[in-house]
Parts: sequence; C-alpha cells; structure tokens
Amino acid sequence: MDRLELLKSAYSPALSIVNGPGFQVHNLHLQDDKLFLKASAGTEQLKNAVWDALKSVNPSVDDVTCDIDVNAALAPKEAAYEVHPGDSLSKIAKRFYGDANAYMRIFEANQDQLSDPNQIQVGQTLRVPLD
Repeated sequence: MDRLELLKSAYSPALSIVNGPGFQVHNLHLQDDKLFLKASAGTEQLKNAVWDALKSVNPSVDDVTCDIDVNAALAPKEAAYEVHPGDSLSKIAKRFYGDANAYMRIFEANQDQLSDPNQIQVGQTLRVPLD
C-alpha cells in the first residue's frame, strides 16, 4: 500500500466526515510525505468534528496538513456518519456538537434503525442533525 492510501486508511474517520454533506473538498493528496487536505465546511461544528476525528487517530496530527475554512453556503441540515470501532452515540455527539450529553439528538434522528442508544454497529450509517 502506498503512503497516500495508508494515510487515507488511517484517517478514514475524518475523511468520512469530509466526504459527507456540508463539505467541499478542494484538495486531498500526498505532499511532503503528509496527507494534505484543503476543504470548506458548512459550519464551525463540522470543521471541529474533522479536527477531533484527526486527533483521535494521531493526537499530534504530525502527518497531516489540513486547511478547512467555513463557508455557510455549504451548511447542511444533517450529516451522514459511518460508525467506526470504538464509537458510541456520546462520542459522535461530542465530535459534532461538543457535548456528549447531546447523544439523544442522534438517537431520535435514527429511530428507524435504532431501538437502543447503546446499540450501534460498526459500518452503520447514522444521520446527525446539524440545525
């Protein structure tokens, strides 16, 4: 596996957010042996969610160059989030809202596929309300 694919795989939690609603990716490539990402996010919360996801993989984020600006025109009403190993609704709420206790917003938006907020599955795609 080449360096770009290795980094994309490692940072898949962040890239799954960036590839969802509310984002426009301008550049994603290898530069100076680092993953280079330039994007626009619809909200500051979405921007912060990407940074939190990057830091969850590597707290020093020393193998990524990331430039995300905020463009309100891209602001979605909800985001799609793919559940990764170790995720919980609280962790996802902390990532998107800055408040782990807001997990019920995500649970309520996904009652068509969730019957218990403590029972989410890796690979499952959840709707995350953003307004």
